Amino acid sequence: MSLLKKKRWIAGITVLVLLTGLIAGCGGKDNNSSASNNESASNGGKSGKPVTLKMWGGVPPESGPQQVIDNWNKEHPDIQIEYVRFVNDDDGNLKLDTAMITGQDVDLYVNYTVSQAAKRVDSNLALDLSQFTDYNIDEKMGADAAGWKIKDKYYGLPTTKSSYFIALNKDALDAAKLPVPKEWTWDELREYAKKLKGSHQYGFIQNMEPFVDPIDSVLSQEGYTKADGTSNLDHPLVKKWLETLNAMMKEDKTTPPLGEQLTSKMPVEQVFLSGDAPMLNIGAWLLRSSNNFTDYPRNFKIAFAPVPRLVDGADKYVSRGGLGDYISINAKSKHQKEAWEFLKWYADGGMAPMAAGGRLPASKDANQDDALKNLLADKRDTYDLDSLMYVMFDNKTPTYVRSLEQEVMDLRAQEYEKYFLGAQTLEQTIDAMVTRHNTFLKQNQK
Repeated sequence: MSLLKKKRWIAGITVLVLLTGLIAGCGGKDNNSSASNNESASNGGKSGKPVTLKMWGGVPPESGPQQVIDNWNKEHPDIQIEYVRFVNDDDGNLKLDTAMITGQDVDLYVNYTVSQAAKRVDSNLALDLSQFTDYNIDEKMGADAAGWKIKDKYYGLPTTKSSYFIALNKDALDAAKLPVPKEWTWDELREYAKKLKGSHQYGFIQNMEPFVDPIDSVLSQEGYTKADGTSNLDHPLVKKWLETLNAMMKEDKTTPPLGEQLTSKMPVEQVFLSGDAPMLNIGAWLLRSSNNFTDYPRNFKIAFAPVPRLVDGADKYVSRGGLGDYISINAKSKHQKEAWEFLKWYADGGMAPMAAGGRLPASKDANQDDALKNLLADKRDTYDLDSLMYVMFDNKTPTYVRSLEQEVMDLRAQEYEKYFLGAQTLEQTIDAMVTRHNTFLKQNQK
């Protein structure tokens, strides 16, 4: 099965499963009403038996979640948490959605994009948190929390400060006499990749999760649609991004061809940490691997740079970031009140061990010193601390949260993959993205 057909198959199954859940939900009770769902939880507590909740998340248990769970369980014998790990990719998210739709035990779960969360809200799988009045999300998390509102409500709690960056092999930079950038463009990164390639197979590699962020950094501000309501996917900077990456893949040969990376499932973190590629586009979850010298031994220092801009000038530039790890309570959970108690504790500091995997708490009431200790552990000497602090704390570039509809993300990915694979021209790619986006817009007019 080809890569594109596989993706379409997965998307089709996802839609079918979600539609099945919607149809089933139409004949039942309102799952956002917590009274009946919490009755069994209250009875369970009175019987003396502990309530057991299952939390689904994408972070490996050993990278923080298990320590969080152990800490809670020790302090709360009446409410015990079990952690279930799912991989944050198409297959993993389908597994989570299927578990909820089919009534398997899911009490809390982590959304990693607004589009994922919005689909689950539409499928009645996320609880409206406005019924809880003892926690002010906007006050606790700040103005950036509003980016996670869906239908002007919170159906989850954004818990982390998200950082995306270019991780750099500082030793390789020093050898090439290249400074650690604080502001740069994709053209400048392209030149860095040429100079750093040297004896490496590639000078620059990317995690696929933030791969398309340069487009969204532009369109999240200038609009995914134009003033006349038609698609803006033919924006000049969309073309600039496509041309730049394609040239790096085919002309410079400084970054892997997309087809090769996808079919080989290139372990980009391992490639970077082994010293085989000196630059990596990724997010703060890199630190859960870079702190792990047992599985990822390295002998170089890591520096950090902001994700580049597509053009000179920082006036209108925004980078992906803000808040993340949007944790929802399953609207079908029988233990919503208990789940809410855990979620508040987690957000206000219980999540501190998650910093070992690069996840810093967003709540103003969390102890950031504890989080920093967990973030660096005993490996602080293996990082360029000035650039780390700049990227994670001191960089004042405005941020955005990816909120584009999943269908639009899928259709544009299907088209730019054809371009990078050499199956269609740049012009054909942009025309196809615009045509398909316009069709989507017409079908979803309100």
